[in-house]
Amino acid sequence: MAAKDFIVAIELGSSKVTGIAGKKNLDGSISVLAVVKEDSSSFIRKGVVYNINQTVQCVSNIVKKLSAALKSEIAQVYVGVGGQSIRSEKNVIGKDLLGDTIVTQEMVNELMDTNRNMSYPEQEILDAATQEYKVDNQLQLDPVGIQCSRLEGNFLNILWRKTFYRNLNKCFDTAGIAIAEMYLAPLALADSVLSDSEKRSGCVLVDLGADTTTVSVYYKNILRHLAVIPLGGNNITKDIASLQMDDENAEKMKLKYGNAYTDNNEIDNTLMFPIDADRSIESRKFIEIVEGRLQEIIENVWYQVPAEYADRLLGGIILTGGGSNMKNIDMAFRNHTHIEKIRIAKFVTQTINSNNNDINAHNGMMNTVLGILAKGDMNCAGEEYSEHSDLFGADKPKPAAGMQGGTHVQQRNNEGVVLTEAEKLKIEEMRRKAAEEAARKESEPEVKPKDDADKEKKGMKPHVTKLKNWFRSLVSEDE
Repeated sequence: MAAKDFIVAIELGSSKVTGIAGKKNLDGSISVLAVVKEDSSSFIRKGVVYNINQTVQCVSNIVKKLSAALKSEIAQVYVGVGGQSIRSEKNVIGKDLLGDTIVTQEMVNELMDTNRNMSYPEQEILDAATQEYKVDNQLQLDPVGIQCSRLEGNFLNILWRKTFYRNLNKCFDTAGIAIAEMYLAPLALADSVLSDSEKRSGCVLVDLGADTTTVSVYYKNILRHLAVIPLGGNNITKDIASLQMDDENAEKMKLKYGNAYTDNNEIDNTLMFPIDADRSIESRKFIEIVEGRLQEIIENVWYQVPAEYADRLLGGIILTGGGSNMKNIDMAFRNHTHIEKIRIAKFVTQTINSNNNDINAHNGMMNTVLGILAKGDMNCAGEEYSEHSDLFGADKPKPAAGMQGGTHVQQRNNEGVVLTEAEKLKIEEMRRKAAEEAARKESEPEVKPKDDADKEKKGMKPHVTKLKNWFRSLVSEDE
């Protein structure tokens, strides 16, 4: 029987693209209906689309397989945005007010719009997280209703290279797959693995992926910093592969013998790890290779933590992602950062019902796509699916990617939502038309209503009659 009500989420990772369909239950839990994975190592690098055609084929296959499993076409999907070059940058927008003006919501919205319209060379603003507002010399989370003579908004803009942003949008547009909403994957992940207490008291979320490591810093329930480091578990694998072996065997050695931290006194100098039938490597040398690269990753993670929050991390460091499964990974972070409170988030906080082995493994590798799925609140089901028919309906126009039903752009204020390129173009067109209309009205002379003009004529008539009579009297006297 075809599923009639479900949500679909897609995560484009460096090693695989994952598609998942699930249904939200009345008790708040999520039932996973289908999971599909496809290898992406040849066309997605460090979380970024590099080969558009192969990515289009991949996401089309994902949607088709999910549709077959659900026996229903998929009308739209939720997409996570992440990968190399995503970074945050602080920005301050100020406005001087006359006298003791009371701050209104319109003033706050104006600051937010001004910040959103900021231009960065080769960078696209994906999202803007409000930090605080400065009302004269006082910091406030909500300044509305307060008297002041100057209002400042402190924002954290999340940036991504325009090329990467456009490539991602183009893939779904070319595939004819409508995007219900795009979410910043690191923020969706944070909402699913961090507790309110951790966000409030200050914490660092570290997502250790295959090609990248994402660092998110929270304090007082606000995102304070976000960065993606172009280093991940695959770098360790490549270092091991330098011992003259292929990547597949290097990955197996990493998983079997890899250790994030080994006490020097516990290293057995006589122990050898086999590389193949004829070769082996000393355990100490293998440990140095693994720990050397991991140390570099940890140093880069800690470098991303702003100095003003480094001593405020009462919530500690939370590790997740595939790399968090390495033995003693918490000890390695503790030794370098001197943060004692370290937690490994193996699974999301939501209740998930599933028969899928990858999800039930609880190894942190499905946390991001589950976080995106949990964000969804719109039905993604389409018509009943038939494997013999065109997946997207050959006789139906393809909906524009990023548009709900291809016609509507939502106004969104929730943190983490990324406007698609189609939505941005729609909003820019609406603003352009509004500006043109305002300019036209300003340039046109004021046209008085016909009734007012008639009244004006009638009001002038007695004066005109008197003037005519005066001229006639003058003429008659001359004669």
